[in-house]
This record gives sequence, structure tokens and C-alpha cells, in this order.
Amino acid sequence: MGYGQDMQTFQVEERTSDVLVSELSPVVVRQLSKTYQVSDREAGFGAAVRSFFHRKYKDVKAVQSVSFSISPGEIVGFLGPNGAGKTTTLKMLSGLLHPTSGSADVLGYTPWERRPDFLRTITLVMGQRNRLSWDIPAADSFLLNKAIYRIGDEDYKSTLGELDELLDLTPIIRKPVRNLSLGERMKCELAAALLHRPKVLFLDEPTIGLDISAQVRIRSFLKEYNRRSQATILLTSHYMADVTALCERILIIHHGQLKYDGKLSDLSRRIAPYKLIGLTLGDCEECDLSRYGTLITEEGKSYVQVKVDEVAAVTARILADMPVADLTIEDPPIEDVIERAFHE
Repeated sequence: MGYGQDMQTFQVEERTSDVLVSELSPVVVRQLSKTYQVSDREAGFGAAVRSFFHRKYKDVKAVQSVSFSISPGEIVGFLGPNGAGKTTTLKMLSGLLHPTSGSADVLGYTPWERRPDFLRTITLVMGQRNRLSWDIPAADSFLLNKAIYRIGDEDYKSTLGELDELLDLTPIIRKPVRNLSLGERMKCELAAALLHRPKVLFLDEPTIGLDISAQVRIRSFLKEYNRRSQATILLTSHYMADVTALCERILIIHHGQLKYDGKLSDLSRRIAPYKLIGLTLGDCEECDLSRYGTLITEEGKSYVQVKVDEVAAVTARILADMPVADLTIEDPPIEDVIERAFHE
């Protein structure tokens, strides 16, 4: 659904030196940057031979001076197009990568020092990566995690019972992982990642590739797990339903730079301070809706886009002038708002 040309300019909201850092914040990031050095050569055999003796490199800035903090128990959406720097940031915060510059504090630890006590308090789930052994039942991988994290027998039984209640694991954990559907496998992946009861969860596309019903189940699980455990969650997803269902606050990153840090609802008001008046009209030979605002037609329904402070007046005029069979007042689709934010 498109928007009019008089859209107000999106103002980048930077949070660098003025990050409001609380001593209780489980995740604090200050000016975090990561630059990769990659080889650069032209195509062709001659270029390949020359690069063997004199290789050229170029710097790729994956993350640039990113700063933010997350409060205890908060679920924050981390959004951006492919290649924006989301996964690189999560890998630094979970200790898989060293930054080029800047600092991060996760539960009082520097992540890339990878201290055992730190690793026992966080988890990283990547929707495109498997942590379960392919040829054995998930239950056996759970026991392996029990040993790795030194989970006591009673704690293990209690945690597994709770996860079983939330994810309905009993019918699937004794099957070899290779025989599970993608949705069932994702359930087991989440369970394996949470057996040690981490206080901070970094989730990278946890619902990618799942069908709609499986996505809904995973979202419901994460919401309920957060409510019960008060775990802090930083979530990346390309599915806006994940974000709207779980996150009140979002971070937007683009070309490695943090572009927005704030409430999802505030972003919509800043990027698209409009409402959409959806209309179904009765018999009307010459009904010109364009005189009330920007006219948008989608899937056989007409929408009039008007500024927020003009909605009441425009609606009254339409009802007085037109044979209205049905009328709705809607916010702009959040997918369109986010897409526009990426490119401002």
C-alpha cells in the first residue's frame, strides 16, 4: 500500500554517547563496531594469478558505532534488511565475534572473553543453524546439554517439564531429529537452548521458514516464557507478525548504523502520521473519493489517506456526502512503515 508524497522526513534517532545506561541493564552496548577485511579482485584467470602474489583487500563495515541498552525482561525487536549488521551484532553480543572497536556488557560480562559463567547465562538461537545432532533423538541432545551446562537432575527435570508444557515436546523428542518437521525441529532447538535457563536470549530469525501455525506457536511460547522467566530477549525477524506480537520497542539498523531506537507505535507516527479510512460504498455512479485525501485502491477496497488530526472531520464529510455501506479507520500497515524506515 503506497503513501502520499507529502510524507514527513524520517529523522534518524541516534543513541550514542547519550545512551541511558542503568546498572541493572542486562545488555549495554557502547559504540560497537565490526569491520571485515575481504579480498577484492576482478574476474578472470589473469586477475586470479595476480592476486595470488599481490592480493588486494577492502574494508567492509558491517557494524558502525552502535549503542543501546536493554532493560531486564524486555523483548526488543532488532530489524533491518539483509546485510544490515543484525547477525554480526548478535554474534558479538554472544561472544562468537570480537569487535573492531567499542564495548559491550552482557550481565556484567564482556561477551568475547567467553567466560564459562557468561556462557551459562545466555543463549543464541539461529533459525538457519542446527545445534541438535541430526541422527539421534532430541532427548539425547538434551542430555548432552545437561552435562555441558552441569544442570542438576532436579533442575533438569523441572525445566524440561516446563518446556514440555509450553512446547508439547513429548510426542517428538524421541524421534531422530532428521525425521522431524521444520516446526518440530525448531521447538526442540528452542528447548535445547533454554534448558540451562538463560537470563538473556539472542534470537536470530527463530521462525524463518515455518508455516503460519508454527510461527504462531513459537511466538506464543516466547511470550509466555518471557512472562514466566523475565528473560531479556533481543529478536531479529523478517516477519512483522513476530515483531508486532512480541515487541513494544524496536531497533532499526541499516548499512551497519543504528537508525532508530524507540517504540514501534512511535515509529509509525513519525514515518507515517496518517490514518487510512477504508470505504465500501453503495450505489454511486460518480463518487470521487480523491477530493477527501490521497486515494488508494487495494484488493477491491478503497482507502482515503488523511492526516491524523483531520480524520474526524474527513470522516464526517464522507458520511454526509457518500452512500457509505461500510467504513473503517486503520493505521498504515507496519510492514510499509518499516520498509520506508529502512530507506530513509
